[in-house]
Amino acid sequence: MPGLLRGVARTAVVAGTATAVSNRVSRRQQGRWAQQEYQEYQEAPPQPTPAAPPPPSAAPSADDMSGRIDQLKQLGELKAQGVLTEAEFEEQKRRILG
Repeated sequence: MPGLLRGVARTAVVAGTATAVSNRVSRRQQGRWAQQEYQEYQEAPPQPTPAAPPPPSAAPSADDMSGRIDQLKQLGELKAQGVLTEAEFEEQKRRILG
């Protein structure tokens, strides 16, 4: 009987140690993944996508022209901030001007 008890105790110790090691490895790995995701987010935060301006009307009025000028100014600001690339800026400008 003492041999059986010793075997059961040894098995319990081994199983407990294996569980503790496994849990520690899992926590360390999850910590590394979280740190990698955080670093990737800090390096390249998501950029907001600019809203497309409304399509131009057929006959521009004075109010419409001032609205187009305001849209062009906003596009210029977005380009200066780096939100729009040169190609995106040119495309949006063509849409506004017709």
